Amino acid sequence: MFLANPHRRIDGWIRANPRRVDFITGLVYTLFCVPGTIGLTGSMSGSAMLSIFAIALLQSAPMMVRRRFPWAVTLVIAVGHLLQLAFDGLILPSQISVPIMIYTMAVYGKRWQSFGTLALGFLGAILATFKLFSPSQYSPEVSTGFSADMIFSFVGLALLVTLSWTFGDLARTRRLAMKSLKDHADRLENERIMERALAASDERNHIAREMHDIVAHSLSVIITQANGARYAAVKDPQIAIDTLKTVSDTGRASLKEMRRLLGVLRKDEELQNRPLPSLTDVDDLVEIARNSGLEAKLEIAGTPRKDLPAGAELTAYRCIQESLTNVLKHAGTNVVAEVLLTWTYRGLDLRITDNGRGAGAIKLEGNGQGLIGMKERVALYDGTCTSGAQPSGGYAVAVFIPYSED
Repeated sequence: MFLANPHRRIDGWIRANPRRVDFITGLVYTLFCVPGTIGLTGSMSGSAMLSIFAIALLQSAPMMVRRRFPWAVTLVIAVGHLLQLAFDGLILPSQISVPIMIYTMAVYGKRWQSFGTLALGFLGAILATFKLFSPSQYSPEVSTGFSADMIFSFVGLALLVTLSWTFGDLARTRRLAMKSLKDHADRLENERIMERALAASDERNHIAREMHDIVAHSLSVIITQANGARYAAVKDPQIAIDTLKTVSDTGRASLKEMRRLLGVLRKDEELQNRPLPSLTDVDDLVEIARNSGLEAKLEIAGTPRKDLPAGAELTAYRCIQESLTNVLKHAGTNVVAEVLLTWTYRGLDLRITDNGRGAGAIKLEGNGQGLIGMKERVALYDGTCTSGAQPSGGYAVAVFIPYSED
């Protein structure tokens, strides 16, 4: 498995383990630099030799943690180079750590640390130039004045410092850009997950409202009709036959609605495109309530200024359906329900009232999902929905759906 794309596996391991890479490379670098000073200390005293070994360690060993503690490593290496100035004309292999740390600080350090390291690099170039061209025990004849060699030396060292910092700053810019892109991608992914969760929650609420409207209303009618047919069959079988026909028609209508709803879930275009109930079907809805034994009245006042959206008409239909279902279930016997549709200049006013037992006798099943569903539906079209007992007795539901002024 390792032989398949080995360079990618190695690159992936290096990117995933930066501290281990720093430790290994820093250790190899130290083992290379410290023994490399042996040839430079052959004629020196024991104390001078130990001092140079210590300086070599200061300049190389901290590289093992260069990205973990970049500023501290920079200061330690700077101290090591300042101590090296005490030895005239001494050049150590560990001095390669200077451009490496300038690059590292430009990539990983804070902005002020990056510029501070750049300034230390220029200061070191000046000190090294003066130290190389100042009189010493090895070169007492060196002139203390400025010369072309000094200028070339300083320019070369300053150029090395500048190039190391520039490449590091470019790498820093690329690293921050990649991090910004990754953060942006993560944020978009989180937003996509949240939007999908919200869409799923909204769809669940929509399905719950549809299921409640279809099942609750239809079952209430079927149960009421079945009970009536059972008692009427004893005296007049024809009444039982008519009642059972109403049960059958209600069941078929509910089955069609269930198929439409399941078609939406299955993304079945043929079923999904079937016409939804609208205000033109309110007469049939009220007639079904009458066939269930409820004395229901429908009154329409005014004329619409403009058409409501299909979804708004479906909302109005569902509110009437739910209200009549609640009357059948909770209002008691010998109840009169009135449905009033009033078209105004602002929109559609619905009012469904009854003279039944009122809110005190109602025990809402399922935490009042029907009323909650009505309010949620109406709120989607910036409307209002209120319900409660009437002072004169009975119960009332008031719905207002405004025109869409797009």
